[in-house]
Amino acid sequence: MDQASQLRNIIKMNAQPQRPTARVITVTSGKGGVGKSNVSINLAVQLRRLGQRVIIFDADFGLANIEVMFGAIPKHNLGDLIYQGKNIREIITTGPMDIGFISGGSGIAGLTNLGRDYINYLIQNLAELDMLADVIIIDTGAGISDAVIEFLVASGEVLLVTTPEPTSITDSYSLLKALNRHVRFSREMTTIKVIANKVKSPEEGQQLFNKLNAVVSRYLKIPIKYLGYVPEDPQLVKAVMQQTPISIDSPNAKSARAFENLAYMLTNNASEANFKKHGMTGFFANMVRGIKGREWQY
Repeated sequence: MDQASQLRNIIKMNAQPQRPTARVITVTSGKGGVGKSNVSINLAVQLRRLGQRVIIFDADFGLANIEVMFGAIPKHNLGDLIYQGKNIREIITTGPMDIGFISGGSGIAGLTNLGRDYINYLIQNLAELDMLADVIIIDTGAGISDAVIEFLVASGEVLLVTTPEPTSITDSYSLLKALNRHVRFSREMTTIKVIANKVKSPEEGQQLFNKLNAVVSRYLKIPIKYLGYVPEDPQLVKAVMQQTPISIDSPNAKSARAFENLAYMLTNNASEANFKKHGMTGFFANMVRGIKGREWQY
């Protein structure tokens, strides 16, 4: 029996009638320094305020932006679950407002070498994760590495963070181009929403999206949507320096209000036709299908 058949059987064995599934939102960017992790953690705070149980999965194991902003170093990561026998609850670090945080660590790269027993253990634990959260935010690495693209292909809902800098727009297009070339990418099964970050006005945010959408529509034929914008805000910069999410440090700041609006838009649009909840179990099933038998490049 090949690996793909084994994986399908494992998922069937762990499937339960009407099992709860979390909404998985993957946050990404074409380049570093655009505020992707800041978007992830502030959206988590605002979704929590809307009554959602939220867990952030830090898939950018080269950097530790999420844990720095949380002000806490996780004791365990995904690798400990896979190789050290830890369960899913043991690798979750609790952050502000009871937001959960999971570090991918070396466990992400290790998915390439997982055997049947390890996959079974992983799927069983991730099934429990679906019951612990309503929303799981995956913060990917920046850029177009194989690992980032695999995360995006596996996700049904992608938030692309970009800024008015010409290089940011160009790199966002390059990311979408690489995604479009992937053999398993599906326009029908993937919703891509753009967040314009660090803009001077709502008009600049809309113009930024229009520029990106024009070239994407013409050359890639990928439908993308405009979710909204986050303005430049000195208070946000100050909050980052203090390692505190702006949505907690200064909830009335203009950037915090913008994150509040983005969270509302996400919640309000949760029932849109293209949105399908496969949960974290389904997400990682897609991941493992894609990477078995191949190595990632970083």
